[in-house]
Amino acid sequence: MAESQYLNLDSNEATVASAAAQIYAAYISAGRVPEGSEPRWMERSVGEAVAIAKLADANVLSKSEMG
Repeated sequence: MAESQYLNLDSNEATVASAAAQIYAAYISAGRVPEGSEPRWMERSVGEAVAIAKLADANVLSKSEMG
């Protein structure tokens, strides 16, 4: 059995991780992830989730940003 690991993600990290998991799952469902290349596709998914988050941050004002 693998050793348990504890993760302490803040809310932003957890949101990006969730989005990345959805992107990665879509790649798997579409048959785009060949066996053995999973880490590369996970990294790609995280990068895409971060890019989406940055784009949203640049284009949407939150209440705290409105002053």
